[in-house]
Amino acid sequence: MLLVAGGTGGHLFPAEALAAALAARGVAVELATDARAAGYGGTFPARAMHVIPSATLRGRNPLAYARAGAVIGFGVAKAYALLGRLRPAAVVGFGGYPSIPAVLAARLRGIPSLIHEQNGVMGRANRLLAPRVTAIATSFAGVLDNDATLAAKATRTGNPLRPAVIAAVAPYAAPAPDAPLRLLAFGGSQGARIMADIVPPAIERLDPSVRARLAVVQQARAEDIERVRMTYARLGLAAEVAPFFLDLPARIAAAHLVVSRSGASTVAELAALGRPSILVPLPHALDQDQLANARVLEQAGGAVLLRQDAFTPDRLAVEIASLAAEPARLAAMAAAARSAGTPDAAGRLADLVLKVAGRAT
Repeated sequence: MLLVAGGTGGHLFPAEALAAALAARGVAVELATDARAAGYGGTFPARAMHVIPSATLRGRNPLAYARAGAVIGFGVAKAYALLGRLRPAAVVGFGGYPSIPAVLAARLRGIPSLIHEQNGVMGRANRLLAPRVTAIATSFAGVLDNDATLAAKATRTGNPLRPAVIAAVAPYAAPAPDAPLRLLAFGGSQGARIMADIVPPAIERLDPSVRARLAVVQQARAEDIERVRMTYARLGLAAEVAPFFLDLPARIAAAHLVVSRSGASTVAELAALGRPSILVPLPHALDQDQLANARVLEQAGGAVLLRQDAFTPDRLAVEIASLAAEPARLAAMAAAARSAGTPDAAGRLADLVLKVAGRAT
């Protein structure tokens, strides 16, 4: 199978999980991606990695559109040649513009193809590809309810989770009213700064009796680390602050409460691990995908959704204090989050891929 994913975690992580599930079924996997994944690709469980040119169609500049179209066209030609050499049983795209050339080339070659949509709303690249593929997999229910034709070839598999996430799954134990409460805050590549701006001053606003219970782990950009650490040091608070946590799934599992953005992988991991959260969707995304993702957990009862304009130190302090005072509510949110999870999503997607390829057992 040829998996196609752009070089960001939101696309590569589910592709990595599918690759592992297919390998467990004895299926050889190769990866087609863009130049951004060159450093990551060495750890991807694939027989080989191929870089296919692509570009993002954005803005209103006709010249920019023409240039991007030319790059995509060149990518289609390169992918067409690659598919001629590999002859994969199927091509699986994980969204984003880097997936377009290979999936279109599969259509031209008559090779079965499938796209996976990680978010609660279909992205632009997948919307372009959806009418042209054999099947569609979604992470959430209802993504294609407004299009009967596309819904007819859609299957909800969930968002495949990396082995590190599955390994971190553990029961949730709510903290006693006066016991330590472990708070984890992170924002991802597009959202760590606002966490540095809002979370420390919110904690400073807490009643000292609540603040004394907190053990904080926070992701912060390198340029923000010092001011975040200084705030926590001044408050006498136990805090671990770093620009990146390699063991983030284990950190989520260890937390009593998570404050984060609501990217597709984050929401899938919160659900699979069953952890209560305060979610702050990235506000400027064209497709509002993070808002759709957060609403899934909010509607399940597993998260508090705060729009960015409501994400202030005062409001966050109120939410943290309220949850800290209600262990039963935290436990209920954890159970609700887990009810929305699909820990076997990688296996479900692997089964669908084999079915599309005509190799189902």
